[in-house]
Amino acid sequence: MSKTLKTAAIVGAVAASFLAHTTPASAQEKEKCFGVAMAGKNDCAAGPGTTCAGTSKVDYQGNSWSLVDAGTCTKIELPAMADGTARMGSLEALTRDIPQG
Repeated sequence: MSKTLKTAAIVGAVAASFLAHTTPASAQEKEKCFGVAMAGKNDCAAGPGTTCAGTSKVDYQGNSWSLVDAGTCTKIELPAMADGTARMGSLEALTRDIPQG
């Protein structure tokens, strides 16, 4: 193997190593979105009486969050509440759909 070919192989291996360790920017751009998780499917912060991920008690619990793509949280459309009021995701904790007790 010639010196030039060996050098090219090393450069190629190093470049491949860097590419394998980079993450697309879009995969890193996430935000906490409150009130969108199904019961037991939240990423964290499920309010008093819970510990963290997977501990929300009701669907769309307002004080639990899930990570979503940045810029999409407040655009997530959810089923309306029982009284017909619209239910949307929020960048801040909500007081709706909090389990009793």
